[in-house]
Amino acid sequence: MSNSISSEEQKLWDRWLNQNDKDAANELIVQYEYLVSYQVQRISQHLPKSVSKDDIKSLAYFGLYDALKKFDLGRELKFVTYASFRIKGSIIDGLRKEDWLPRTVRDKSKKIEQAAETLEQTLGRSPDSHEIAEVLEMTPQEVEEITKDAYFSNVLSVEEKPKDTGDEHKEGIGYMIPDEQGELPDESVVKDENIRELIEEIKQLNDKEQLVLSLFYEEELTLTEIGKVMELTTSRISQIHARAVFKLRESLWKYQR
Repeated sequence: MSNSISSEEQKLWDRWLNQNDKDAANELIVQYEYLVSYQVQRISQHLPKSVSKDDIKSLAYFGLYDALKKFDLGRELKFVTYASFRIKGSIIDGLRKEDWLPRTVRDKSKKIEQAAETLEQTLGRSPDSHEIAEVLEMTPQEVEEITKDAYFSNVLSVEEKPKDTGDEHKEGIGYMIPDEQGELPDESVVKDENIRELIEEIKQLNDKEQLVLSLFYEEELTLTEIGKVMELTTSRISQIHARAVFKLRESLWKYQR
């Protein structure tokens, strides 16, 4: 392999790639299972408690094994980088296909959207989670968490891969999908407009909310790591994140009406 690895690990790769030795593959999986733990922990933080962590872990291990089968040693790419993409893609694909968001949450999300629209017409501005919660007899925390779950579900649907066209390129979400036709002009315009709207709405968030989103989505820190940086509890960081996502979703939703 082009990457620097120990002689013992090199032997495992040789046995697996040249002899199709399943025991060697299992040993490699054990060596790289920390990648599974990281992605499972990271993604599970955004999912409802009804989603089994064991199911997420199974999807992750499938992605790791798939990475072992498809990794090209000729690439100037570290296996850990490739495997991380495959593991994350496998989890997201599995979640999207299984439609993990409970029906009750979807129903409540629709009620929240309807209440937000009605309140906006009455108040002449976008309502906050406390105002929506009072109308629906929920807690503000419940409104924010449901909105966050629905938002993440929407992200999964946006990331849905194109239908299988019969070619050999079947990588994970967002990873090495060939761009043979490119974006259509109207799709590019809509995408650019959505990005501009999102940037403007992020600027309206307070400093803590902007920092949490930046550390989480750009720096890819966990909520616990962000808490250490900001000297706040993980629970508090989760609340800030949920509130920021709620604000963004409600703000962007008005553009779609």
